[in-house]
Amino acid sequence: MSESVTVKNLEAAFAGESMAHIKYLYFAKVCRAQGDEETARVFEETAAQEVQHAIGHADLLFPKDKLTPAKCLELAIEGETHEYTEMYPSFYHMAVEENNEAAANEFSEQIDESKEHADFFKSVLEKAAKRFNALAKVE
Repeated sequence: MSESVTVKNLEAAFAGESMAHIKYLYFAKVCRAQGDEETARVFEETAAQEVQHAIGHADLLFPKDKLTPAKCLELAIEGETHEYTEMYPSFYHMAVEENNEAAANEFSEQIDESKEHADFFKSVLEKAAKRFNALAKVE
């Protein structure tokens, strides 16, 4: 079964708005470091709007009535696992092939950090599952 074009468009819009948010915060940092406080503030104000756009898309991609803390953790684990098992390793190998040492080092670090994030989310999920089981027994 193929995924909805609208869902793919929402994912692309979510990614784009999220990226704009971070990019504008980065641009604000550059502007401020160069002494342009006014432009830095413009980028920060726009970044705040971009994150609200991204959250609007997230509301449609991840409807609150279908989420639980456990489901949120499962989705986070899935995303981080994809990053350290597939995405960053392929990015790393391409950077090595292109002799881009800086990018290869960045991707290598992200492999390690994504694995740490996945492991952390797994431990939180395990602790949460114990809490949920204890609550169920009390009820």
